[in-house]
Amino acid sequence: MATVHLRIGDLVWGKLGRYPPWPGKVVSPPKDLKKPRGKKCHFVKFFGTEDHAWIKVEQLKPYHPHKEEMIKINKGKRFQQAVDAVEDFLKKAKGKEQNSEGKGDSKGKKTPNKPLKILEEDDEDLSALKDPSEKPVKDDPHFHHFLLSQSEKPASSMEPTSKRLKIIEEDTGSTSIQAADSTAINGSITPTDKRIGFLGLGLMGSGIVSNLLKMGHLVTVWNRTAEKCDLFVQEGARLGRTPAEVASTCDITFSCVSDPKAARDLVLGPSGVLQGIRPGKCYVEMSTVDPETITELSQVITLRGGRFLEAPVAGSQQLSNDGMLVIVAAGDRTVYEDCSSCFQAMGKTSFFLGEAGNAARMMLILNMVQGSFMATIAEGLTLAQATGQSQQTFLDILCQGQMASTFVDQKCQNILQGNFKPDYYLKHIQKDLRLAISMGDMANHPTPMAAAANEVYKRAKALDQSDNDISAVYRAYIH
Repeated sequence: MATVHLRIGDLVWGKLGRYPPWPGKVVSPPKDLKKPRGKKCHFVKFFGTEDHAWIKVEQLKPYHPHKEEMIKINKGKRFQQAVDAVEDFLKKAKGKEQNSEGKGDSKGKKTPNKPLKILEEDDEDLSALKDPSEKPVKDDPHFHHFLLSQSEKPASSMEPTSKRLKIIEEDTGSTSIQAADSTAINGSITPTDKRIGFLGLGLMGSGIVSNLLKMGHLVTVWNRTAEKCDLFVQEGARLGRTPAEVASTCDITFSCVSDPKAARDLVLGPSGVLQGIRPGKCYVEMSTVDPETITELSQVITLRGGRFLEAPVAGSQQLSNDGMLVIVAAGDRTVYEDCSSCFQAMGKTSFFLGEAGNAARMMLILNMVQGSFMATIAEGLTLAQATGQSQQTFLDILCQGQMASTFVDQKCQNILQGNFKPDYYLKHIQKDLRLAISMGDMANHPTPMAAAANEVYKRAKALDQSDNDISAVYRAYIH
């Protein structure tokens, strides 16, 4: 690619790392942000994402000459929204130019760029991110997560769970600014005017609440460990003293806790949700539990005049932070519809499966497959090592075949790096395997693969891996 001579204000196509070319505008960088050493690059603001990055000049093309070419090779929804944003920008710029000429105003005045707030992470956290494992394809909306999300928000309003910016060096030589907790990708969301309650601020719940708040929902939070609420309160959430208080003061109350016992205790225990339920109040159970627990909770809520929906989520902490969860819902269809803006904020898609209990069944099956698959991948890695084969080569070959996925690549890379920081707790996937096996027994359906995988996870738990990521099942094979 020939070197491009560009100036501040030029529209461009910028390519960063593995991602497809994306429309942007060359802008002035923040005064405190230094240009990467030894690199000829420009600071680019990307359309449709409000993200920024340093891009090498050889990875830039002028916008207009290459517009048709880029549109032909990129068909994603987010990409089209970005192109539309460029066209809107051009129309507004043309209108302003005509107005300024008519009024005789001086030309060439530039609106100063808003300052870009940058907070630094510690070196240990940065090192874990120097080789991003996720490799989105060109239509994958995860593209913009690699960049800076909502970079022009003041530092004081940044999302509380993990919204600190990280400077990352890609092996391509480009430097980007990435938010650990990127904005939900669903575009403009009109938040419901209903008051939202949320109970449980664990790995999944924290990201969900962040996205609800940033999309403008009025949220009241409660957590068993009260200190976890502090950051959300600083970001505008209200604090609930008990689950009962949250349920009584909010129109829709969500909960996301660890297991069936925690889900029951939250509803039926002292100062539990049930004490705050009144006719018309909605309760949405997002925890992954067994169908029997869902049936019990649905019955007690509806007997009090409440409306019940189950909506467990498929995903991980990172997907929760990114607003990219998959919601599987069942129960009261009107509650599902009332939760529309909430589900858009927290997920990329949602499914309604009919009567209460169906979502629990589907989620247990999904997690059973995921857990069994992870155990098999770990088994393959260790067998490769035991037979003198390169684990990295095994992964490289695997990721070029039909089983290639961001999940496989991410988990295997983490294993090879010895990084088992939890994205989804090992103890929770073992719980889901156990519940799925039990569900199979009740349906008189064999689950031998899940049963075998469950034993491996139980061994990993015995090796104190419960609070590590599910990929730590690898350690059950090497001890």
